[in-house]
Amino acid sequence: MDYDQLASFLEVAKLQSFSLAGEKLFRTQPAISAQVRLLEQECGEKLFDRSGKKVQVTPAGEILRRYAQQMLDLQREALQAVAELNQTPRGKLYIGANEATCLYVLPKTFAHFKQLYPQVQISIYRNFSHKIVQKVHEGAVDLGIVTLPQTAENMEVIPVFRDEVLAVVPKDHPLAKKRSVTVEEMSHFPLILPKTGHTRVMLDRMLRGFRAHVQISMELASVETIKKFVGAGLGISVISRTYAQAEVAAGLLKLIPLEGQKLYRELGLIYRRDRHHSLPAKVFIEVVRESTKTTSSGSPLTTKTNTIR
Repeated sequence: MDYDQLASFLEVAKLQSFSLAGEKLFRTQPAISAQVRLLEQECGEKLFDRSGKKVQVTPAGEILRRYAQQMLDLQREALQAVAELNQTPRGKLYIGANEATCLYVLPKTFAHFKQLYPQVQISIYRNFSHKIVQKVHEGAVDLGIVTLPQTAENMEVIPVFRDEVLAVVPKDHPLAKKRSVTVEEMSHFPLILPKTGHTRVMLDRMLRGFRAHVQISMELASVETIKKFVGAGLGISVISRTYAQAEVAAGLLKLIPLEGQKLYRELGLIYRRDRHHSLPAKVFIEVVRESTKTTSSGSPLTTKTNTIR
């Protein structure tokens, strides 16, 4: 049993065809068939059922399929680890993050990282946190920046960002002059809420006691869109302080603390602890670890505290 045979076996299982597997691997169909036959002889079991129009994996083949993929992954990781010895980090780094994180949290981190390792290319997969966790688990991305807490198995989590969530209103709104605002006061005005996600779940929970008069004006998927529509006077919302700094400085929006409770949005870097990581991924993790040692985690928790997830 060698790696070449396993690669051929996996392609046949994936494509359900010896001829298509041969085309994919630039080999003839007889050569692919010979490799699979040698595997079957070594295993003592048929790995494929060839009786139908498509080649089907047998129960024995399904067992070998799981182990074959792990063996090829380990081979690739071992070769990569040896090749990276004493090398300068280069190549691609695949990171998953949502839109707001890409816009407001990562630019400075990426700028610092690129100064240190200019030969590393960064590719960003943008999606919601649960999708990013899935991609990290599958190995489709190296690292992810997601909302905390996270309970996914085999994931290492490094807290990287913590920001207070505040009410956001237009500069000329009746609430704009208040030093703090209650959830009940907010519930009497048209609300612009995130369409989905953990933040929406938290807000729905907070507003549950005021359902009789809550006015949900809009449900939007983008932080940028929410800010634009709040600024246009179409409703009020809640937002992380960092996300609205530019609009507040320009006098377009006003941020108001929530009275009687503090909400925080927390983000963490996640990665599989049971996988070998590329050199770019390793050095990015180290950069993040060092930055968390020197950066304040945010305001201390006081009064009633909730975490936006």
